[in-house]
Amino acid sequence: MTHPYDGLTPDRVISCVESIGLRSDLRLLALNSYENRVYQVGIEDADPVIVKFYRPERWSRSQILEEHAFTQELVDNGLSVVAPMVIDGRTLNEAEGYWIAVFPRRGGHAPELDNFDHLLGLGRTLGRLHRVGVRLLSPSASALRWSGG
Repeated sequence: MTHPYDGLTPDRVISCVESIGLRSDLRLLALNSYENRVYQVGIEDADPVIVKFYRPERWSRSQILEEHAFTQELVDNGLSVVAPMVIDGRTLNEAEGYWIAVFPRRGGHAPELDNFDHLLGLGRTLGRLHRVGVRLLSPSASALRWSGG
């Protein structure tokens, strides 16, 4: 039995990144991800980037692009999320049989769950996220809308 990522060696990761026009300095760090494969890749004369390899045969192109559009909508509405970079006019590229997206590297930290101000900020952020999301729901998703009752 083979795994969808059996062929995704470090050399292949670098090859995929370079095939979309980025020049790697060959630094590579695997990051945690449950469903997909995610790497920090060093770029010559630039900051490292985060490259997401979507699990083959799990997500359709349209599903991935919907995720990218939603993320950009969140950014446009002032939420602190990281949208994929546009490379050659696209946020989604295909390389060696994989769908890949490239993101700028951003830092972050876990909230202090015993700090009321942090919890308040989390609640407000979730509210803003849901407010953006409900505007974007398709008409066929009306069963998911809260009726307010």
